[in-house]
Amino acid sequence: MKTKIVVLGATGTVGSKISEILLNQGHQVTLIARHTEKLEKYCSLGAEIIAGDITDVQTLTNAFKNADSAFVLLPDNVKAENTRAYQRQVTSIFIEAIEKSGIKYIVNMSSLGSHMHEGNGMMGGTGEQEVRLNQLQDVNVLHIRSAYFMENFLRTIGVVKKMGFNATAADGDHSIPMVATEDVAKIAAGHLANLDFEGKSVHAVMGPRDYTYREFTSIIGKAIGNPELTYVQLPVEQVKQAFLGNGFSEDFANNLIEMGTAIKTGFMNYQKRDDSTTTPTTAEAFVDGVYLLAYNK
Repeated sequence: MKTKIVVLGATGTVGSKISEILLNQGHQVTLIARHTEKLEKYCSLGAEIIAGDITDVQTLTNAFKNADSAFVLLPDNVKAENTRAYQRQVTSIFIEAIEKSGIKYIVNMSSLGSHMHEGNGMMGGTGEQEVRLNQLQDVNVLHIRSAYFMENFLRTIGVVKKMGFNATAADGDHSIPMVATEDVAKIAAGHLANLDFEGKSVHAVMGPRDYTYREFTSIIGKAIGNPELTYVQLPVEQVKQAFLGNGFSEDFANNLIEMGTAIKTGFMNYQKRDDSTTTPTTAEAFVDGVYLLAYNK
């Protein structure tokens, strides 16, 4: 059976992979993006492309009306003066569009740590979105609580090349679940296509096992021919100034930093690991298949 599916965030790391999987399976997929030129490659696979902002209620309502399921997520707004208020506003728009359209199946991109509503940075907003989507009547909602993306290590390639070490503001010795976005996308796509969930539920996606930043950095080092590559925990103020220099608002920068520095509290380790939450792609496989490609560009 072919399913009619709307994917938000199709230009992102997870949304793009979900779109490709579903289109290759022959489903009727509608993609919404502000910058549609990034989605042209999906036209040849049969995607319907809608130019629009995912914060526009009417655009979403019209797209959801004829769909069996939809993938939703909170987009980052690096300029937001109040990150939580922005996240709250987007959630309200999603809820209005879902209610007006009558769509019955929603897969919501959340995160490990979303069981907490403060002290976890950006995840406070994803946690609130879970609670609010759970108030919807007669709509089946599945929250994908994803582990820390292995792809986040791609963001510090410049540091590794320039400085000869890897660095963020996070504790280097606290192990957390880490996952390749390809594995997250496969699980999300399966739920979107099969409509195999009822009521309100959570599916945690936790990668093969837990890693520390230091261990992951060591795996990177071996792959790039620098087995001595070390991980350095940077001072918060230094990281904040770098974010501000990149044009991030102070509040957005604070949320990003809190999310990283708080991992040592264990908020990312709340979800239970079992067969349904464990995915196959190891750090070594990710580094060989994805990281090295980006590093050698």
